[in-house]
Amino acid sequence: MTVDMEIICVGNELLIGKILNTNAHWLGKQATNLGVNVKRITVVQDIVDETADVIREALRRKPQFIIITGGLGPTFDDKTLESIATALGRKLDVNQKALAMVKTKYEEYARKRQLPTTIELTPPRVKMATLPEETEPVNNPVGGAPGVRVDLEGTTLFALPGVPKEMEAIFAETIAPLLKQAVGDRVFCEKNMFLDDIMESNLAPLIVKVMSDNKGVYIKSHPRGTENKSHIEIHLTTAAKAEENPMEMLEKAARELAILVKENGGKTS
Repeated sequence: MTVDMEIICVGNELLIGKILNTNAHWLGKQATNLGVNVKRITVVQDIVDETADVIREALRRKPQFIIITGGLGPTFDDKTLESIATALGRKLDVNQKALAMVKTKYEEYARKRQLPTTIELTPPRVKMATLPEETEPVNNPVGGAPGVRVDLEGTTLFALPGVPKEMEAIFAETIAPLLKQAVGDRVFCEKNMFLDDIMESNLAPLIVKVMSDNKGVYIKSHPRGTENKSHIEIHLTTAAKAEENPMEMLEKAARELAILVKENGGKTS
C-alpha cells in the first residue's frame, strides 16, 4: 500500500524569495528515498487563518502523514501552533512536558557557554511550549522549540521548526523510523540515462509508450542541451516491494526506451 505524505511550509520569507525553501527539497527527497509518496508541497504565509485553511484541506485528503515546517519559535510571527489549534478547533495551553523541554535546552545552552543556569521562563519561551490541546511535544535534539505530533483519524501530523538543522534532526530521530515502519518492505529506486540527437517533442510519445509498457515506472525528461545541440537527461523512478525487483523494472524500461530512441534517430550517451 502506498504511504502518502503532504508537506506544508510556513513563512512569508519563503514566498517573497528572501529564503530558498531548502526544507521542502530536503524533506521531499528524504521521504521519497524511504518509499513514501509525497503528493503535495504547499507554501503559505504566516497568517493563522490561511495556514489553518491549508491544514484543513490537507486533512480532508487523508494522507497518512502531514509535515509542517516553520513558525514554532518565540517571535510574534511564529503562529503555526495557533494555526493548528484553529484548524482542529482546540484551545492552546501550556504543555508542561514541552515547557520542561524548553527549560532543559536553555539550561544546556547556558552550561555550554559557562553562563548562569538559572533560567527565566519568559513569555517568548513559554510561547514555544504553548501547544494545542491533545497534542504531544516532540524532542528537538538541536534547538529550543519542541516539535509537535498529533494523530487524527488515520493521519499523523508533525509540526517542526523551520531552522533546517533542527528540522532535519527531529526528522531523523522521530519521523524517519515511523515512515520506515509504515512503508514496510517498499523501496524507492531511480536511474538516470542521457539521450542525444532527439528533440524532446519527438521523445514525448516514446516515453508514454514505455510507461504504458512498464506499469509503475515513472519517466521524466530534463533538457540539458543548448540551442544547437539536443542533450536530454532521463530520470526513471519507481517504488515497489523489494521482491518485485524494482531496479530490474527500471533497467527493462531504460532498455526499451533506448531501442525506441535509436529507431527514431537518437542515441544514448
